[in-house]
Amino acid sequence: MGSATTQALAASTQALAAAKDVTLGTAAELFAAARAVSDSSQLSGALADPAASAVARQNVVAAVFGGFSDNARRVLETVVAERWSSASELIDGIEELAIRAAAVAEPSADIEGELFGFTRVIAANSELELALGSRLGGQDAKASLVERLLAGGTSAATTLIVSSMVRRPRERRVRQLLSRATRIVASQGDRVVATVHTAKPLTDAQRTRLGEVLSRRYDGTVSLNEVIDPAVVGGLRVQIADDVIDGSISARLADLRQKLAG
Repeated sequence: MGSATTQALAASTQALAAAKDVTLGTAAELFAAARAVSDSSQLSGALADPAASAVARQNVVAAVFGGFSDNARRVLETVVAERWSSASELIDGIEELAIRAAAVAEPSADIEGELFGFTRVIAANSELELALGSRLGGQDAKASLVERLLAGGTSAATTLIVSSMVRRPRERRVRQLLSRATRIVASQGDRVVATVHTAKPLTDAQRTRLGEVLSRRYDGTVSLNEVIDPAVVGGLRVQIADDVIDGSISARLADLRQKLAG
């Protein structure tokens, strides 16, 4: 992510935070805007053009998205008034704001847990991953499939996020999309996500202790997602973003084998 994008995303996120009465409708409109900009090189070029004035770019938003709610339109006007490192990162930014808006709209929903749960379903079903990630399937058909799979089992916010993202994956794998969405939702709640690989389920006491230790280490609230993995053998393997803390027995054995071989 370029430095211009970092600043633009921060300003755009502040605009969303200042918005009143953010609803799932707001999130849906922002997802629709991200798809529209992604589908049109002419539109994405106009909105990300550093040679055009901020007012000119905002006028494009008014012309194309004038039918959107005040909340969505104002956020988009802030987005295009900023300088982005590339048109692709502009689209990523709008998509991130849509995910954040969905989290704001349903603050009591366990969106992180639901996204993680569906990620595990995808990981265990290669046919489903192929169906959702294939270039051949229509975007409406993919969204409908997600809505049927999640019906009654997840919040409306989670269903909106997943169904919207599979419509336009933009060369990204489905699990990559879901992992990114999980991190964004966690960030919106001022949390970081830790994926914990363990040979057997953690007890409540172990989860509490691990959460406390990681929260101190990362200076913030840590949300734990648990993966039961017999290959771990014993101990834990914890991943937070690019950081990996591997205290598993399997890792120790692998290290020992390497030392003996060397």
